[in-house]
Amino acid sequence: MNITLNGKPYNLAQAITIKELLELLELKQGQVAIEHNREIVPKSLHSKTMVNENDVIEIVAFIGGG
Repeated sequence: MNITLNGKPYNLAQAITIKELLELLELKQGQVAIEHNREIVPKSLHSKTMVNENDVIEIVAFIGGG
C-alpha cells in the first residue's frame, strides 16, 4: 500500500491506524502532531483513524529547547 509520508513515497504492507504507524516509525504519540489528508488528527483519534492507499500523512515532531 502506497502513501505519502512527509512529502515522500512510503510503502505499507496493509492499512493501519495512525497509532500503529507511529509505533512502526518508533515515534511517541504525545510528541508529534499528525495531519492526515490535510486534516489535523487529534491524539484521541489516532487509534481510530485508518491510513489507506494514497493517503497523505505529515508528521511534525515537537522538540524542546531553550
